Amino acid sequence: MTTKTKKHYGKVSLEKKLGPMTFGGFVSSWRESLGLSQVEFAKILEISPANLCDIEKGRQLVSPKKAAEIADKIGYSSIVLIELAINEQLALDGLKVRVKGEVA
Repeated sequence: MTTKTKKHYGKVSLEKKLGPMTFGGFVSSWRESLGLSQVEFAKILEISPANLCDIEKGRQLVSPKKAAEIADKIGYSSIVLIELAINEQLALDGLKVRVKGEVA
């Protein structure tokens, strides 16, 4: 008998495989690692499927507060997701600045 285990990749390992990670890219990869549709994952995040699609495609930015809420709902590091959200906003504004999060 074989059992199928789902593998979750962290930000660092995903960036090694895929290059620099965006917030939407991370959320999409996390959802896919769970084998969930956007509709199923949107229910977990308590957002609409259309909203999730826009986040994953980078058409909608996520606030640091929303990033922390999503991290809590999926059981992942809020620092990493907040960092991704802020850095994505900085990049889209054309600022060549990156922030690194840490617990205050």
